[in-house]
Amino acid sequence: MVTDTATSPDPTSASPGDPASIRSAIATQDGLLVLSRAEIARLLSFGDYVDAVEAALCAAAAGRAVAPPASALHVADGSFHAKAGALIDDSGTIVAIKLNGNFPGNPAAHQLPTVQGVIYLADGGNGRPLALMDSIEITINRTGAATTLAARHLARADSRVATICGAGVQGRIQAVAIAAAAKLERMHVWDARPEAATALAADLACDLRLDVRASGDLAPVRDSDIVVTCTSARQAFLTQDLVKPGTFIAAVGADNADKQEVDPALFACARVVVDSLEQCAEIGDLHHALAAGAIARDGVHASLSEIVAGKKPGRRGAREITLFDSTGLGLQDVAAAYALYRRALALGSGKRVAVH
Repeated sequence: MVTDTATSPDPTSASPGDPASIRSAIATQDGLLVLSRAEIARLLSFGDYVDAVEAALCAAAAGRAVAPPASALHVADGSFHAKAGALIDDSGTIVAIKLNGNFPGNPAAHQLPTVQGVIYLADGGNGRPLALMDSIEITINRTGAATTLAARHLARADSRVATICGAGVQGRIQAVAIAAAAKLERMHVWDARPEAATALAADLACDLRLDVRASGDLAPVRDSDIVVTCTSARQAFLTQDLVKPGTFIAAVGADNADKQEVDPALFACARVVVDSLEQCAEIGDLHHALAAGAIARDGVHASLSEIVAGKKPGRRGAREITLFDSTGLGLQDVAAAYALYRRALALGSGKRVAVH
């Protein structure tokens, strides 16, 4: 049975971030909190996602998080991915499990998003269901948040020109992510569909108040300080000859073993950082670089959590090419979902469903 939102704690009476008030709110919650995509979009800003993911990465580096590699199920026209994570803090343990369907043909064939799914949030102390959330907005923003954090540590401080390869949903948030990390003067957008690049460039120019230009080819990469790949490509298109010394690359699109955007040779000449070594070795662009013998596992410099927590250095020179292989972690999902859950409790957002 679905009911209107139950009475939530008064956000003015106690800080929603205070461990005691969080634990009290969780313990007294009646039913499963359900949050739609529209509600989620209103609850957190992009900066909130960056803060949540950064805190989770630091928690992982301190041994206060669990983030196993993803599991995948492939079907004829797409795939399903299950990602899980747990955060352990003073208010207890919170677990999130995300199940996403990834169907690249959806927009054209069914007028549906490429990626759809749900995130299930539970109390890690007793297994009690806490929330069920649409995953689209969360996946978009937490992926962008990881790029922002990587760029802060791996891009040159004087980076002024960026190229976004891919004009889909991730292309938009990746542009926002890079603009949040660097003082850009110009941005280029390339896509295999020129009309998509043109439309996104126009939107971004207004939203980001930047000089954003659509490109019909990859030539702008040669002059770029930052390059983001976020396509569904199955053959590498970002090659070593396109990338100048000092470039930061965020490789975002390869989220299953069949996808590839970055030529393995780039891994051989770059300082490589991953979100998860195990996961990137299975489904990221690193997977192809390992298979080609361009790099070995011990050639990977660090995980993003190690970089963000200060356990390992980021960029070490102005001419160094840095490469972040981003496959998306359950850790990012639980961080974002928990932040949304706390905000929803504080503001009385969402619907409740009886589960017992």
